Amino acid sequence: MNEQKPKTETIDQYISEFSEDIQAIMQHVRQTILDAAPEAKETISWGMPTFKVKKILVQFAGHKQHLGFYPWPETIEAFKDKLTSHKTSKGGIQFPYNRPIPLELISEMVRFRLKTLQF
Repeated sequence: MNEQKPKTETIDQYISEFSEDIQAIMQHVRQTILDAAPEAKETISWGMPTFKVKKILVQFAGHKQHLGFYPWPETIEAFKDKLTSHKTSKGGIQFPYNRPIPLELISEMVRFRLKTLQF
């Protein structure tokens, strides 16, 4: 019998599935996002913690060695000079757990993304 784990429906539930040290990192990132965009609504979308202001603002996801942060391609392009020491893809940035998470940079990217959202 193939038992599926229950669908993750809240960010608290998502975070609780990780080790305590990773939970602490995720809570700091979560609070940083909410401080930069207090009007953002929290949800789970595509299985990831998602912050919306009418549209998706940013997302993050826990991985084995890093936290994936997804601020959309135009944000990554705008901040490429500040992201040279991080692995990036078109839509995501990897923040390794074994290095300090750049919370101020995350805050700047959230504020930038907020300004560029087209409603």
